[in-house]
Amino acid sequence: MKRPGPLLTLLAGLVLGLFMLTLNVTSGTKTASSSYSEASPAASPSPKKSAPASPTPTVTPSPTPSKSAVPNASYAGRTDDDTASVAVTIRDGKAVAYFCDGRYKEAWLRGPVADDGTMKLTAPNGAVLDGKLQQGTKIRGTVKDEGRKYAFTADKAVKPSGLWRATAKVRGAKIDGGWIVLPNGRQTGIVTRDGKAAAAPRIDPETGAVTVDGQQLTAQPVTP
Repeated sequence: MKRPGPLLTLLAGLVLGLFMLTLNVTSGTKTASSSYSEASPAASPSPKKSAPASPTPTVTPSPTPSKSAVPNASYAGRTDDDTASVAVTIRDGKAVAYFCDGRYKEAWLRGPVADDGTMKLTAPNGAVLDGKLQQGTKIRGTVKDEGRKYAFTADKAVKPSGLWRATAKVRGAKIDGGWIVLPNGRQTGIVTRDGKAAAAPRIDPETGAVTVDGQQLTAQPVTP
């Protein structure tokens, strides 16, 4: 009977070969899996949200200070040669003035007052008043009338001093009277009857009462 040596040796070799093949296959799978894991990029972190930019504070410019308005007031005075009176009343940047010599010469003038207190007032008869308010206490200027220029100073006037006027119809005649009452109580005025000028009677500066041609009228303070 033959011994089974060669056959066993062959079988042992075959089993060993199968074992080695199985080991190689298992090793290769692990290596491939490991290589894929290493090659895979790491997951990108979620991008961080940037904090919203703080709004730039709005700078409000400081308002430009406005010029102070010329104060409302009345002024009355005499020309430098003491031949006539001048009164000026200022209200809300406008002025009305009266130039009067108390006999026959008169002019009603109007116009704006600039922020610096300067004024150029005009009258229908061509008269012109150029003046400047000084420190809010007086007006210094000139009145040009019928080709002649009169320098004047008008001090601040407090009622009953100032400028007064009365208009009415008396005995069929149109009456227009103007009065300047100075701070010392002195009065200068003219009443025109249908355009004819004459010296005006005195008024009561407390009430404005005045009698013209036998009829009592009431003069009123003049405003622009």
